[in-house]
Amino acid sequence: MAGRFAQRPVPSPRRPRNADPADPADPAGIRRQWTPPEPYDLGLVLGPLRRGPADPTFRAYPDGSVWRASRTPAGPGTLRVVRRGGVVEAEAWGAGAAWMLDQLPELLGAGDDPDAFVPRHRLVVEAQRRRPGLRLCRTGLVLESLIPSVLEQKVTTVEAYRAWRILVRKHGEPAPGPAPGPGYGDQLYVMPDARTWAMIPSWEWHKAGVDAKRSSTILRAVRVARRMEEAAAMEPERAAARLELIPGIGPWTAAEVLQRSNGAPDAVTVGDLHLPGIIGHALAGDRDADDAAMLELLAPYAGQRHRATRLILLSGRTPARRAPRMEVRNIARL
Repeated sequence: MAGRFAQRPVPSPRRPRNADPADPADPAGIRRQWTPPEPYDLGLVLGPLRRGPADPTFRAYPDGSVWRASRTPAGPGTLRVVRRGGVVEAEAWGAGAAWMLDQLPELLGAGDDPDAFVPRHRLVVEAQRRRPGLRLCRTGLVLESLIPSVLEQKVTTVEAYRAWRILVRKHGEPAPGPAPGPGYGDQLYVMPDARTWAMIPSWEWHKAGVDAKRSSTILRAVRVARRMEEAAAMEPERAAARLELIPGIGPWTAAEVLQRSNGAPDAVTVGDLHLPGIIGHALAGDRDADDAAMLELLAPYAGQRHRATRLILLSGRTPARRAPRMEVRNIARL
């Protein structure tokens, strides 16, 4: 994997709010290029990190550029990546810039091995043929995936995305570097640090629509933030066990986290409301499949069950809904 650095440690002035996100980024950042293996699809690789269309930590633009704000071990950082020809160009700002560029190949799937996957069903064969550039990202950061995953427990994605947006914008901080450009809220935000999460009062969780069960789980996790972050360097089984030591974090949440933080190709999500029916419908025509049936259908992909699931979801082969969608609640109005 090729890569090179170009550092420019200059203060990061803000761009005008009407700046074009396709223009070269502010030169105050530090830069790196990485040449991915072919085929490669940057949008597919980074897509799972986005928590809804208005995620304050993530932006994707029509020119193919992706902006992402993270709280790294070195501090807040902003990363911009875009593919030009066969090269991914990256630029980063803030105290966490060097850390983000050091981790860039892993984030973009350099440690993933798609050749280890052998499709066993015609639908999966076709999905892989249509999406050959899929690789599994690895952020190396646990809390930034754990907290939004806890927010997504037992609620609609609309509720969870709203809570994440409100809490990050109110209690996080503006991301370093230039604003990415026009659109829905062009200012990126870095999520709060562990201490700030722990200090959020109960009424602020309530106003964001987060019930006491989920907020308590997050508070328990951030109190042992260092131990949680250590899971990013563990084998997936040990990492899942570490996460599940926290009351309120079960196999569903652990899998959702490790898919992103560790790039775990076998971290299959169990306990999901819709996924068993989707897998059952796609692979066996059984829209009423439960977790046990789903795991049986995915057994031929042992070691690669998460990748198989991603490809099935990307195929678009999902059953028509027969029941009303889960009701969207707003506990802040109760």
